[in-house]
Order: sequence, then structure tokens, then C-alpha cells
Amino acid sequence: MPLTGSLKTLLLRGLLAGLIAGLLAATVGYFIGEPHIEAAIAIEETGSGGHSHGAVEDQAHDEEPLVSRSGQQAGQFLALAMAGMAFGAIFAAVVNVARRFTTLSGPRLSLTAAGLAWVAIVAVPFFKYPANPPAVGDPETIDQRTWLWVAVVVLGLLAVAAAVAAYRALAGQLDSFRLLAAVAAFVLVTTVGYVLLPGVNEVSDDFPATLLWQFRVASLAETATLWAALGLVFAALTEWSSARSTPVAREVATSG
Repeated sequence: MPLTGSLKTLLLRGLLAGLIAGLLAATVGYFIGEPHIEAAIAIEETGSGGHSHGAVEDQAHDEEPLVSRSGQQAGQFLALAMAGMAFGAIFAAVVNVARRFTTLSGPRLSLTAAGLAWVAIVAVPFFKYPANPPAVGDPETIDQRTWLWVAVVVLGLLAVAAAVAAYRALAGQLDSFRLLAAVAAFVLVTTVGYVLLPGVNEVSDDFPATLLWQFRVASLAETATLWAALGLVFAALTEWSSARSTPVAREVATSG
């Protein structure tokens, strides 16, 4: 059954799905990511494994943080809940437009859109500029790294858009051929973008490689949870809404 409901209904559905997804992602981050963050902070406080900035860094260590670690850990639940709701609203608006151009059922459209969003917003940026823990990264280059991250997110969106356009352009052809063309378009755009964007490597040689990749895997697991939960909850709510409306529609048709 195709995705039904007004834009307002879809937005409310997206907000609820995003709230649940954000809280689940925060839970994953708390239990999987926090131990690695604590370990990285310990390295930063000892002055090993990170960048040295002389007196400025020493002064920063002497100052009390504006938010305690316990406050930061609790705050991630609020932050990810709000971020999840924002993503959920955007997600609902996107599927509202996408349903006009596809014959996919509501749940399948939800899951497909969530998967493509994860690829564009998480996977493509991650393999170019993976997340780094505390003690890694030069504070003086934070603006440059932020803009590079924005650029690679745009790249991910363009790569997914190119894949979808290639798939739709070959309507009527074999599905395997259409999928191959979509993958080729995605890989081509991503490869060109990766080559054009500059590399960033500010990890010092003495930073533990195991901790670095454990942190990155935890970060990837957190974002994967967010988008997987968003797609699954939105699909479940869509299916539940369709199941509720179907008997009503049948009753109206019978009485007519």
C-alpha cells in the first residue's frame, strides 16, 4: 500500500520516530562510545597522544570545563533527541515528495529513504573524514574541518541523487542493469569528490590506533542506530496507520 496521509500527519510521524531514534542512538553512544571518550580524555589530560599548544593548552587544562562530564553524558540524550526530531521532520518532508515518484509501499519507501539518507549523510563523510576522539585534532583548523565536513555531506547527497537519477532514467530495463547503473553513478560521483577534497590527518603517531578505531566504530554504530531506528519506527507507524484505515475504508465502501 502506498504511503498515505497529509504532510502534517507525516511530520508528526517523523517527529515521533525521530525522538525514539535519537534516544536509542544516545543509549548506544552512552554504553559504547563513552568508555572510549573517557579513555581519550585521559590521554589528553596526560599530554600524550594529542597536539601540544604550549601555554594555551596548559591554561586550558587548569580551567574547569563549562559543563561537567556527567552533564555532557546526560546532555547527549537531549541533544540527540532534538537532532532526531529535526531529522525526522526533514525525513517526513522528503518521503512526502518521494511518494509521488515511486510505486513502493509506505514501509518500503520509509526504509529505502532512511538507508539512502544514512549513506549520504553518514557513510560517505565517514570514509573521507572519519570521526576523531578528544585529544585528536588541531583547534586552529576546526573551521576548515567543519567546512570540509559540510562539503563531503553535500557530496554524499549528490552521489545518492545521481544514483537515484540513473536508476529512474533506465525505467523499463532489467532491474539488475538499473541497479548496476545506479551503483556506478554513485561510485563515480563519490570518487571524484574524494579526489578533489583535501585530506585531513591530524592524528599524532603516538595516539593508540586501537582506541582511535574503537571510537570511530562506536561513532558509526551510533549514527547507524539513529537512521535505522528512524526508518524502522517510521515504517512501523506507517504500517500501523494503514492497518487502522483499511477496515474503515472497507466499511465505507460496503455501506456505499
